[in-house]
Amino acid sequence: MAGSRLPRLLFLQGVAAVFMLAFASLYTQIPGLYGPEGILPARRTLRPQGKGRWQQLWETPTLLWEAPLLGLDTAQGLELLSLLGTLLALGALLTHRLRHPLIYLLLWATYLSVCQVGQVFLYFQWDSLLLETGFLAVLVAPLGLPPNHKQASQGRPGGFSPHEGLPFWLVRWLLFRLMFASGVVKLTSRCPAWWGLTALTYHYETQCLPTPAAWFAHQLPVWLHKLSVVATFLIEIAVPPLFFAPVRRLRLAAFYSQVLLQVLIIITGNYNFFNLLTLVLTTALLDDTHLAAKSSAGRRKRATSSWPKALLAMLTLLLELAVYGLLAYGVIHYFGLEVDWEQHVVRSRTTFTFHQFSQWLKMVTLPTMWLGAASLAWELLTALWRWVQVRGSLQKLCAAIQLSVFGITTLALFTISLVPYSYMEPSSHGRLWTGAHRLFGTVERLQLANSYGLFRRMTGLGGRPEVVLEGSYDGHQWTEIEFMYKPGNLSRPPPMVVPHQPRLDWQMWFAALGPHTHSPWFTSLVLRLLQGKEPVIRLIQNHTPSYPFHKQPPTYVRAQRYKYWFSHPWEQGQWWRRQWVEEFFPSVSLGDPTLDMLLRQFGLQVGRSQAGRGGQQGRPQPTGMTLRTLLHPVPQDKSPPRARSSSNTLTQALHWVRRQLSPLEAPTLLWGLLGAVGAIKVMQALLGPQSLPRTKEEKHRPAPDEDSVAASKQASPAPNVSSGSHTPRRKK
Repeated sequence: MAGSRLPRLLFLQGVAAVFMLAFASLYTQIPGLYGPEGILPARRTLRPQGKGRWQQLWETPTLLWEAPLLGLDTAQGLELLSLLGTLLALGALLTHRLRHPLIYLLLWATYLSVCQVGQVFLYFQWDSLLLETGFLAVLVAPLGLPPNHKQASQGRPGGFSPHEGLPFWLVRWLLFRLMFASGVVKLTSRCPAWWGLTALTYHYETQCLPTPAAWFAHQLPVWLHKLSVVATFLIEIAVPPLFFAPVRRLRLAAFYSQVLLQVLIIITGNYNFFNLLTLVLTTALLDDTHLAAKSSAGRRKRATSSWPKALLAMLTLLLELAVYGLLAYGVIHYFGLEVDWEQHVVRSRTTFTFHQFSQWLKMVTLPTMWLGAASLAWELLTALWRWVQVRGSLQKLCAAIQLSVFGITTLALFTISLVPYSYMEPSSHGRLWTGAHRLFGTVERLQLANSYGLFRRMTGLGGRPEVVLEGSYDGHQWTEIEFMYKPGNLSRPPPMVVPHQPRLDWQMWFAALGPHTHSPWFTSLVLRLLQGKEPVIRLIQNHTPSYPFHKQPPTYVRAQRYKYWFSHPWEQGQWWRRQWVEEFFPSVSLGDPTLDMLLRQFGLQVGRSQAGRGGQQGRPQPTGMTLRTLLHPVPQDKSPPRARSSSNTLTQALHWVRRQLSPLEAPTLLWGLLGAVGAIKVMQALLGPQSLPRTKEEKHRPAPDEDSVAASKQASPAPNVSSGSHTPRRKK
């Protein structure tokens, strides 16, 4: 069985990169979202209730409880955590010495701390996915430095500990849960667009933040859109079980299908770091053999193997062909694929009913859990076999302790994950072991396992709903307030902002799907615009002169709901067309009774320009692309202000960093970080040593060919012929 050292290295680097992007993206938005003059001031989310420190830390696990000890308020604590998270992730991305479990534990704890006070702006499924992936990175990261040839020769087979494959298996299981559930919920939601295979005829123009490529994708013929939906169901429902296939070529085929889907989504939609994180998860489907890029000569040598191996290769090929044939038959049969040769199109339709799909789902949910359990059992047996090969009493004892700890942890996390995974099928959820429910309930607040279900329903079937804010000085002449990223100006092309997530723009998209009372934060946004608060204005236009009321705040603010559509190809100079629907938010001014009533209704404090909203403790269940919007009134903040000193050196340092970075737009900052990482990596490759020094004997020792290495692996556990026995290259 091929090793997973290189995939684990890619995974750890990828997780570090995503953490870096997530922290940096959030940092740029903290003053406007959570500052004292922000939309939802974070200081209201942490109010001591007279409980002990450890009890309140367990009920609301966040490091921000300790911010007052540093002379910081909650928003400044958020800035500090975001900066530290960015730097830690950057360090782990650049040097292997920082790819240590402690570093990833700090990254996970920091992001969990941020999410506890993030309120509705951090209730997205990819935030939960990053937390779950980050915790798995804690287990995947090596306990020490990468093994060298000397360590391998001292009884560590393959140059790594026997347990190291177990946590990495959990990454594969997470990828399976994410993709399979995302495909299933599209059909369990009874959305007519998914069942009619017409979802992509709406998706490109109705998604939150489309890219310019989305306009061109929207112009494709309907039959191709429907065929693309069929391919989506194939990749998300039929292919994920192949993640656990015993044949590596099937796993690689599953890997490339997932990569294709994610790359197409990145091209046509701005989904921040979500698709990048999913690509990081797909590394669990790879192995060292595939990533080592073996030469064609090595492949030719494998062809001249013994007849048992040739027979096994033939049977493996037949199994692959059978799987591909079964997938092709299923797609053609269940989606009624027919080729219309006269019109040169491929016709498709759903040939099964909702009842039939529900019965199928009920039949396969528990077997998929058993499939995961069987795959995990194989990983455990493999780890035990590697432990048997360890030489030396002390090494064997240490390996046994590590294997026991990581084995129990892996089994516990797998058991916990079955609870949110079974949400998609209620009867299977009720039949789960009650101990799994109790264990999940105990650690639920830590977000170690979550339920997923992306693009559950297709919105905007009659046109994309869009909220447009307007301001006025006299209540008669109104000026539209245009956002940097979300659609507004009909002639402005959709931007490309990935990997940044403008969280206010995203929530504006959700707000447009219902009345403004379903989005209480919107009232606070209107108040901040009437007050002319610069941190909030920078969320709308980072370059303040582009904001139409930068000289003087508007006297009146209102919001209109429009329906937007992509323009037709013959409409020159326009990317959008729109139609007015209704008033979304009434015209209000400071001191307006309607505004005051709404602020009181939603528990938002009024007075001295400090209106905001407290956070609701706990974490609601995910619905669609985001978790449930907070609707319940929140008590006004009556707690004393946090300890704060203007002369605090740390506070001054935070202010200085903010002044240096505030002129940069968030996408520019993020791509600058990525560019700096790329430049440093190139310099490391050009200037750094390619490998550790070799002894005189090693220089004259001929390199063993691939067949001899493979044969020696099966014949003997001797470490000098394992894949990790050669001097590894230094991590760049």
